[in-house]
Amino acid sequence: MQNTPPPAPVTTETQHRFPCVSCGADYRYDPGQNHLICDHCGDIHAIVAGGPWKGGIKELDFERALRDQLPAQEMEEVRSTTCTSCGAQVELGADTHAAECPFCASPVVTDTGAHRHIKPRALLPFALDEATARRAMTDWLGRLWFAPNGLQDYARKGRRMEGIYVPYWTFDADTKSTYRGERGTVYYESQTIVRDGKRQTVQVPKIRWAPASGRVARFFDDVLVLASTSLPKRFTEALEPWDLAALVPYSPEYLAGFRAEGYRVELEHGFVEARVRMDAIIARDVRFDIGGDRQQIHEIDTEVSDVTFKHILLPVWLAAYKYRGKTYRFVVNGRTGRVQGERPWSAWKIAVAVVFGALIAGAVGYLIALEQGVL
Repeated sequence: MQNTPPPAPVTTETQHRFPCVSCGADYRYDPGQNHLICDHCGDIHAIVAGGPWKGGIKELDFERALRDQLPAQEMEEVRSTTCTSCGAQVELGADTHAAECPFCASPVVTDTGAHRHIKPRALLPFALDEATARRAMTDWLGRLWFAPNGLQDYARKGRRMEGIYVPYWTFDADTKSTYRGERGTVYYESQTIVRDGKRQTVQVPKIRWAPASGRVARFFDDVLVLASTSLPKRFTEALEPWDLAALVPYSPEYLAGFRAEGYRVELEHGFVEARVRMDAIIARDVRFDIGGDRQQIHEIDTEVSDVTFKHILLPVWLAAYKYRGKTYRFVVNGRTGRVQGERPWSAWKIAVAVVFGALIAGAVGYLIALEQGVL
């Protein structure tokens, strides 16, 4: 293993290609390892620990970003294409002029223009290789009873899965909230009722309400918001949790051999979604602070300060298969192997199950009738 640093990218524009110093072929990042490897000659280059920001991953100021006052080194230009079918914006290499969208398998033609956006600040490197991700996906498909056999076979024998770095925002914020509400205390009163012609005494619950007010405070760290519109949120949320404590400073070497999706959810809109998540947690804190048996919240006034953010990339193995005119998408967490996807249904399997269930029900009914002497 050589100790020389990895070579620089082939152009000043972000391409995530690194030529092998021994043979000139492209290196790729080796999942689960901290090095680049050349599949052609086997040469290995270590990725320098800490990347370009030694001393940890620093947050960026949210207000400065909204005013477009971030330092130039926090911005980058990438060449990407936007899929006209699903809207994915995927970065492409300098020599790529046509491709298939990895998110929906639709053919796309590249946009040769460069796009300027906020540079990723950190990422989670892939820990699972393509073969491991494929096994996880086929095992998941195998557990779907009513999935078409043809799709299962097609997925097992189909093309390679795509390794995609999906964009996210994380937000930190300090919050202080004042609230008004009511605390409910449950007590019981005896009441006499008539049931089945008999008088009975029962305990009926009542609630005694009293005004409540106070303050709660919470610091939010790394509130995660998807910055992509290409995959349904039910897919990406099902891939959680992510081990964000293992984030490493962004270094393009980790993207060698993989693709990266550009963010489509702008920073300001991402924070709106982050606030929804923060407000839900603050409301939970308020209910806990009110106490009692029941709580009613009339008003919460939250002061948010010291908002910072990061643009990060999270690893996903993705397969998009066209089967009988329909696209099925499957995603695998590139760290844990957790799988999610569009559930396919087999009409004939469902029909067989319905018939089989009817036969069993008929047989059970026949046996019961025999035991009761009806037949």
